[in-house]
Amino acid sequence: MRGKSVLLRPVLALALALAWSAPAGAAPVLEGRTLRYENGPELVWQRSFPAALGELSGPLEVGGVTYLGVGPEVYAYTTRGRVLGRADLPGPVSSLDASGGVVRVTTGGDGYAERFTLATGASGPSVQERVVFPPDPAVTGWLLRAAQAVPEADVQAAASEDPTNPFLLLRLAEQRRAAGDSYAALSTVRRALGTTLPFPAWVQLAARLDTAGYPAAADLALDRARRDAAGRGLDPDVPVSRTALRAYGNPSAYLGTLLAQNRLARAESWMAYLRELHPRFKGGPALYARYAGILDAQGRAGEAEEWRQFARSLRAGTLYNLGPSGLNSVRDAARLSTLALALSLVAAALVLIARAWRAQGQATRPLGGRFGSWLRRPLARARFSSVAYASLSERFLLTLLLAGLLASLGGWQWANRAGAALRDPALNMGTYGGGWGGAGLGDLNLRPGPDSVLLIGLASQLDGDDSAARQIYTSALPDACALNNLGVISQARGDEAQAREQYRAALSARPDLSAAAFNLGLNPAGPDASFQRTYRPGQPRLCYPDQRSLTRAVTGDLSVTLRGSLLNPVQVLSAAPGRSPRLGWALLGTALLGALLLLSLLLPRAAQTPAQARTLLVRALTVLLPGTGLMNSPWGGMLLLSWAAALAALTPRSGLVNFPELSLLASGTLQTGLQTSLIAALAVIYILNAVILLTAGFRQVRQQRWEERAES
Repeated sequence: MRGKSVLLRPVLALALALAWSAPAGAAPVLEGRTLRYENGPELVWQRSFPAALGELSGPLEVGGVTYLGVGPEVYAYTTRGRVLGRADLPGPVSSLDASGGVVRVTTGGDGYAERFTLATGASGPSVQERVVFPPDPAVTGWLLRAAQAVPEADVQAAASEDPTNPFLLLRLAEQRRAAGDSYAALSTVRRALGTTLPFPAWVQLAARLDTAGYPAAADLALDRARRDAAGRGLDPDVPVSRTALRAYGNPSAYLGTLLAQNRLARAESWMAYLRELHPRFKGGPALYARYAGILDAQGRAGEAEEWRQFARSLRAGTLYNLGPSGLNSVRDAARLSTLALALSLVAAALVLIARAWRAQGQATRPLGGRFGSWLRRPLARARFSSVAYASLSERFLLTLLLAGLLASLGGWQWANRAGAALRDPALNMGTYGGGWGGAGLGDLNLRPGPDSVLLIGLASQLDGDDSAARQIYTSALPDACALNNLGVISQARGDEAQAREQYRAALSARPDLSAAAFNLGLNPAGPDASFQRTYRPGQPRLCYPDQRSLTRAVTGDLSVTLRGSLLNPVQVLSAAPGRSPRLGWALLGTALLGALLLLSLLLPRAAQTPAQARTLLVRALTVLLPGTGLMNSPWGGMLLLSWAAALAALTPRSGLVNFPELSLLASGTLQTGLQTSLIAALAVIYILNAVILLTAGFRQVRQQRWEERAES
């Protein structure tokens, strides 16, 4: 009881002071961009707000405190005009109301709205609900923008009117240091560090403290940024896009500046910040490699290898463990196989057309000619198509090639769709939940399944709605992540026995699940466990979806893409994000051609004399297009595919040559060596094709002589 009374004394004293100092009949009035506090005809105080700060909402007076919404902020003023505090909100304030004596704030967004409850204490207003900041610089950079809008001559007055804005205090400190008063400047910096800020503002403040020559203060600001972000539910397991990182203080850009200036002592602090809070940010592997290279150049090979190993560890949980850019590799592989299969089909079709040309012309003359017969008698003309003169094994090879082309086109489209979906801002903001994130998840059209359930349940759990999260997770059982997060809910309710049972079940279902291992006290390694121990001590670890889980949630597997493309042609031909109408047309055309080839397997082979099939043009084509003269044998298919793959890899559109974004082949030496190897492989293929053709020709001549001798 004594502890509670000690805590209540400052609040009661504040309330009594406000009530005693409030003038009778006084009321706040907003006129244009000026807030006036009047006591009848007497003006007690006033504040003006530039239009650049955003729309104003209110004012609202509750318990002697005046609340005013300014952009995404809510300021609280005493009756004497002193700033009592500030509440940072995730969007522009649209309304303030005091139903039942409780101050409620509504913020607006694109297609959604959020409501928050403010509680006023000795340190000013605080938001009772979880606040998730969207990756919007207009919101996260409001305090910095407000401080920069103040003219140099008015900085001291503005800092006195709003001592909660540390950027104003930092500008005041720089003025005092320039005037030669270092002690006053340092004291002002300490006052700036004593303010309450969201983590994006702490990061922005840290960069300016670093630039101003206060490295210790910058390190303290970064530490407070990590702690505030951890309290808001940001986690190193959740990826962060460049847009989000830019809105959250843009630490990677400032780090790049430090590296360019060779200020490695300061760069280490910022690298540690990114490694602990945002290790999976877009562009991270390139930055880690650059930093490791700088360490190598300084003779710090051990530290460089540690950073490389850390970058490699982040590949776990990605698509085929290829790393964050694994989908690009899958797309390039699908593009290469598509080009190779298309080349092999074109080569085979050219040889079949040339081989059937004479016999086809004679057979279609009574039907109206080679081309006119398609209009006069299409069914009879189909009987004499070029494929009809091919053997059953040759048709089967063409069908297999078309099936492979269909799969590679589907894989190409799937990689494009999955990549576009995984780049969605709702999945790349460092956490889940909040009004902005919830609206984004709703627009993703997640596929039903445990992976989608995990995303929705996490958003509810992080927002504090454990009851809804429990119901959502139950529908995903026996998913290991859902079991672990159910254990977190049980532990929060005080049921330790059930929580440990659920953790054990999750670890049994997925032995590599570090969250369940952490919750069981097994001390797993990794940035997520280290972050949890440092910034959320004593709290259980949630399980977050990895890239493979997110991919299944947003697109499903390749079979889902192929079924959706073939059953819904209108959707596949749309220009939605991640979809290409040209790729859709190619997919549908390949499927139709494959169906026709399947039907051709039932047709008998059309009659053709050896003289009609073995023309000089056909023989030349079989030499120029390896494998096309041997399609009746396994050697033909192998040579044809090998030749097409080598030729496709040499083209710039294949993704293997002249594509500098591929890290494995980025250097000119590797690309030159690859080209040389491919050309050598082509030469070997041509030699093998010539040898096999000559051998087959000799065997055919020998067989004909034996047949002639047998007849004679």
